[in-house]
Amino acid sequence: MQDNHIINRLYRSFEELEVAISSAKKTLQAKSNVPESVIERINSYDGILDKQRKLAQKLCLFINEGDWDEVARHVGLINGLSAMIRDDARAILSSLALNSDHAEENEEANFC
Repeated sequence: MQDNHIINRLYRSFEELEVAISSAKKTLQAKSNVPESVIERINSYDGILDKQRKLAQKLCLFINEGDWDEVARHVGLINGLSAMIRDDARAILSSLALNSDHAEENEEANFC
């Protein structure tokens, strides 16, 4: 069934995101001068991922019920949360890249 394949891919993407979040945490922990606010932002991704998983569970129910309006709404919510993580992670990575370019000039790192 096509729906099962899509749901399986969705859950695999959550697992991949979880691995990426864990990797980002380890990378930031290895760096010096990372502000606590950046660490808190990365840590907040766990809560967002948990919310996505809960939305996915509801999504499955709505698929089984054939409630396509709710299916579309939940897909939009899940995608929106993923975009939020992606955009924030890009901002952090951009800031890290800029700060590493100027690390010798400026000892204090500026993160977003």
